Amino acid sequence: MDRLAALEAEVKADADAQKARKEAALEKVRDQRAKQLAENQDLRDRQAALVTKKKPVERQVVNDDIDDEDASDADNLRGALELAGKANRVRKDLTRKPKKGQKSKSWLVSGGASLVLGPLGWLYAGSLREAVPASVGWILLMTVLTKILPSVLLMPVLMLAMPLSMIAGVVYAMAFNKHGSRQRLFNDEKKQLKSGDE
Repeated sequence: MDRLAALEAEVKADADAQKARKEAALEKVRDQRAKQLAENQDLRDRQAALVTKKKPVERQVVNDDIDDEDASDADNLRGALELAGKANRVRKDLTRKPKKGQKSKSWLVSGGASLVLGPLGWLYAGSLREAVPASVGWILLMTVLTKILPSVLLMPVLMLAMPLSMIAGVVYAMAFNKHGSRQRLFNDEKKQLKSGDE
């Protein structure tokens, strides 16, 4: 009985020692984990401080005007709102239905014709004083260039010129719909013909 009691005490002492070692190891792991998390958080805080820290604004004096290189958040927001307002006006111009009795031109047709035909598409909605000379010049230029240049070298020129022509065709159609007549694109607003070109 004494041996059994001693054995039980020894087993209990061994189990308690193992439990104590296990708890000590767990406590050590918890401490290491907490230390690692604290270091990571400190690193994140320092990185955030570096990222959000603004550089000192350099000012340059040019013609007695002071220009800031970095725009403030308010200026960025103001610019975004202005851009959104312009986009909204363009959307309204594109979707505007003509008033009763007012002539209108489709900006899709004008843009498509100008993309495919170049300045010849401007004849649909553009000022005839600009579209006719541009069309004649376009035909002559393409005739000469196709005789001189191989089509491989002509393609980059067309890939640049045709989208620009399409944009001009869309702008012509929008100006036509806004004023109800053909409007000049390459002219001052004051000099634009109110009644339209012949």
